[in-house]
Amino acid sequence: MMKREINEECGVIAVYNVKDAATLAYYGLHSLQHRGQEGAGIVTHQGAEFHRIKGNGLVSEVFNNENILSLFGDCALGHVRYSSATGRGIENVQPFYFKHSTGDFALAHNGNIVNAKAIRTYLEQSGTIFQSTSTGEILAHLLKRERHKNQHNAIMQALNILEGAFAFVIMTKEGMYAARDRQGLRPLCLGKLRDGYIFASESCALDIIGAEFIRDIQPGELVAIENSKVTSHFFAPNGINRICSMEYIYFARPDSNIDNINVHAARKRTGIILAEEHPADADIVIGIPDSSISAAVGYSEKTKIPYEMGLVKNKYIGRTFIQPSQELREKGVRMKLSAVSALVKNKNVVLIDDSIVRGTTIRQIVNLIKNAGANKVHIRIASPPMKYLCFYGVDTQTYDDLVSSRKTNEELRKMINADSLEFISEQGLRKAIGHETCCMACFNKDYPTPVYQDNKE
Repeated sequence: MMKREINEECGVIAVYNVKDAATLAYYGLHSLQHRGQEGAGIVTHQGAEFHRIKGNGLVSEVFNNENILSLFGDCALGHVRYSSATGRGIENVQPFYFKHSTGDFALAHNGNIVNAKAIRTYLEQSGTIFQSTSTGEILAHLLKRERHKNQHNAIMQALNILEGAFAFVIMTKEGMYAARDRQGLRPLCLGKLRDGYIFASESCALDIIGAEFIRDIQPGELVAIENSKVTSHFFAPNGINRICSMEYIYFARPDSNIDNINVHAARKRTGIILAEEHPADADIVIGIPDSSISAAVGYSEKTKIPYEMGLVKNKYIGRTFIQPSQELREKGVRMKLSAVSALVKNKNVVLIDDSIVRGTTIRQIVNLIKNAGANKVHIRIASPPMKYLCFYGVDTQTYDDLVSSRKTNEELRKMINADSLEFISEQGLRKAIGHETCCMACFNKDYPTPVYQDNKE
């Protein structure tokens, strides 16, 4: 994927009771690389011994043949991350590994805990010392404050205190434990490989290592694997599945299935519905690589306007969103994309994108296509206008990051130099995804959890 303006969640994978677990975790992290490109780590354990390697950068930059071989054991926990604006630094690279008198353990998570500040303040006043700014470390400290004979009961008690979006995987000497938040905002699934099991953020990670998909973890569910026996426990029963709509719009890989919905198929349907809601008089349809291609194909099929590869991506350039300044992000766009003038010259173009956040990148792409000779560029967006902050892991810090919160559709059209600009409706998006209760708080401010005072509004 090529992207620039919104930042991914993280990705987790866990391997239980499979030979060469670290190598399998490595391949799984490769398939989840789109969920985070700033850091990666793997922890394994063999008997009482835990082994860990982590670092900043891509999976291929952190790991090599030599250090992978030093990660002994048949159980592994891996993580790729995108850091928020306040969470950079090697101390925040996961998985976290903790030594404790009651037993060492490792932990990795994806998402954001919205009541983290209140819990952290309480724990610090009680004498807890934190080693990172990650909200995931909070669970580790809560876990060791619980006193239960059963490990999964202690985990459930700790999880009950948390509000927000999360998928946690915890590895101990006794077993592997995976949990999904009570609203199911973050994805997590379970697979089987030979005599062992795999947990992963997306099903594409199961495919790459040859694991069989079993099922998605349910909202509010803790799945425990102890002595190769899988048990299910609900720390928050009867939860309504509010999976983040951005998983289908942008975050997830198109070959993943989340909550029994294929991501590519959902994106293609957004293009079909977008064509029904907002047709355009054009000669060709172009999708911005890569996450908008499926929607562009759907738009083309519905309208019978030919789909063309009018934009070519240089796949060897790093993602522009990880650049430290807006100026560098904008230069990165020009390095990353080029317009095919032979296809766009003297043509009216429908340009499909999955979302508009700040608006600066889409403006550059419109100008890129017009400079290549296009007559007109009609923008169609496969999500509604993003007007509200997300507190569940999408790194939009202030309303200054959200151009649709302060500009009308017409003002935004002029700003990006488009000849027309239209967004899919909320109803159309729900129909396309096929998930009536998915979270759309960034579009309609319908937050599925309390929003705490320490979060920006």
